[in-house]
Amino acid sequence: MIKKCIGCGVVLQNTDETKLGYTPILNNKAKYCMRCFRLINYNEASIIDVVKHEEKVIDEVNKKANLAVFIIDFLNINSEVINKFNKIKSNKILVVNKLDIIPKSIKESKILDWLRTEYKIKEEVLFLSAKKGSNINNLINKIEGVKHTYFLGFTNSGKSTLLNKICSKYEVVNKMITTSPIPNTTLDFINIKISDNCSIIDTPGFTYQDKLYQNDELDFIKKINPKSFLKPITYQLKPMASVVVENKFRIENVSDLKLSFTLYISNDLNVKVLFSNNNNLYNLDSNEIKIEENNDLVIKNIGFVNIKNECNLKIYSDNLKVFEKRNSLF
Repeated sequence: MIKKCIGCGVVLQNTDETKLGYTPILNNKAKYCMRCFRLINYNEASIIDVVKHEEKVIDEVNKKANLAVFIIDFLNINSEVINKFNKIKSNKILVVNKLDIIPKSIKESKILDWLRTEYKIKEEVLFLSAKKGSNINNLINKIEGVKHTYFLGFTNSGKSTLLNKICSKYEVVNKMITTSPIPNTTLDFINIKISDNCSIIDTPGFTYQDKLYQNDELDFIKKINPKSFLKPITYQLKPMASVVVENKFRIENVSDLKLSFTLYISNDLNVKVLFSNNNNLYNLDSNEIKIEENNDLVIKNIGFVNIKNECNLKIYSDNLKVFEKRNSLF
């Protein structure tokens, strides 16, 4: 019988410690591979470049799922995430996670109306916080009695944390999925039976085609995920002034007027305001973009910037594909 790691879903083996799934002793008591064991007990990160066949994941979900639950978080609503959601053809629910970080001034009803208008979302949308356990019962009511419910989402959407919360509600023991900000934590499907007629299935997290970091930049990866309530920061950017985030990208006001410029990103990230005599990041690729009145500038897997004025911005980054604009939520 093939035995899989209950933390990441990879097949366990005890012959080669340099390969995925290694565990020193392979018997009925073996539950976790060494990679998951170290992550859980010592927070030791092991970077693995895994070629995940994302289209095969979607194909299995479309063929076998009675229900698909697609998890996104407030800071990472963008065209790539929505396009992936739209590829799911089975019965599905969109879950907006990390309710605990959303500023109280932003009402769920407003986010819902915006999702329906901006991204044409017609399916049911639920709001919850996996970390705090808020509103999880609403989701449990939806999956109760469903034979196979698949959970999908991009890396760091909170999918594994949510599944562990659901398992605890059902008192499923010895089924703790490994949670970590490290990309590629879940490596294969993990099937968890929570009742006689109901199973939930974790899937490998989707990853962005383009991103601002490498998988071994652990400090930066940890920073981009807010650990507490989000505190948006507003700047009044004069002409030729810029905002620089973690020396990863620079956004410069190349208009003639002062801009109201609000950052919705993790407060752990280092942000600097620079002026025209500063050459920081000018050596990177650049692109000028026209912003309409009250647009958001999205930075995939980081967050977004709300800009009230019509303006021109110049963006400096080593990956300009992570930036896109949209009609604002506000």
